[in-house]
Amino acid sequence: MDRLKKIFSHWEVFLATLLLLEIFVFGNLNPRILRPNIFLGSINDYSFIIIVALFLTFVFLTGGIDIQSGAIMGLSSISLGILWKNYNLNMLSAILLVLLLGALCGLFSGIIVAYVGVQPMIVTLGGSFLFSGLAINISKIGVSSSFEGISGFPEAFVDFAHIKIMGFPILFILTLLFVVILYIVLSKTPYGREVYLSGVSPNAMRYSGLNPKFIIASTYVISGFGASLAGILLTSYLGSARPDAGNELTLPIITTVVLGGTLTTGGKGGVVGTVLAGFIIGFLKFGLSMIDVSTQYLNIPVGLLLIGIVALRRVKKLKKA
Repeated sequence: MDRLKKIFSHWEVFLATLLLLEIFVFGNLNPRILRPNIFLGSINDYSFIIIVALFLTFVFLTGGIDIQSGAIMGLSSISLGILWKNYNLNMLSAILLVLLLGALCGLFSGIIVAYVGVQPMIVTLGGSFLFSGLAINISKIGVSSSFEGISGFPEAFVDFAHIKIMGFPILFILTLLFVVILYIVLSKTPYGREVYLSGVSPNAMRYSGLNPKFIIASTYVISGFGASLAGILLTSYLGSARPDAGNELTLPIITTVVLGGTLTTGGKGGVVGTVLAGFIIGFLKFGLSMIDVSTQYLNIPVGLLLIGIVALRRVKKLKKA
């Protein structure tokens, strides 16, 4: 029994068990969910949220927060369309420029947070309004209205997000690839250790001759890059570039990171918990929709799940203290 308790004391193990329980319950309620094409296909609907959350985890590990990811996704999406359709750039060049744009958006906020000392919530809230406004104004350059978006992308680009390799959606494969890469960065490199340390004790970093301000600013660059990458993939998936592409995804993204076990105070967590939490949230909403729960109610159980699990974790921590 003690050994079992020790195993489940690991947050990632608990999340993995919860995910398997979800699959078991919904699979019994509607066996169609477990059909490989339906089960794997459902991952496409929330893979964008997971991808952004993976990169955003770096910011949370430093004790920061970034609520501008959705706005950067929209700005990246419409910028891609404008660069390709209005400025006749080839898709590869346009994609590289948009990724750079996302990183620069993150750098802008990261410098203000790390070097000016403004609270991350305030900076990224302002960034959210700023980048959303820029996206809407940039869309006016296009030949279509901001509501219609920009379509007509090359077939290879549009088809990319729908590719399947051995039955697995490319978005699922990319998600796992990012998990592996970011896990290695966080756990096997000096930079990753400095990210954790900046969330635990930036003063200790200074005494050690390290630069916590640089590390903190860099995590916002990583977050901005991840949001831009997700915006590009979402544009490919939808076949249309829109300035509001990520408007409704900010809260689910943050929820995924928090539920994944990364502390808002920094210093503890990781991408494994984030990806498991993303699958839990995504499959919960998918499973509920498959048993005919109205879409207007899908966010309610997600909210209850987040509050309940985080509260239980807090109670468990207080009992240990």
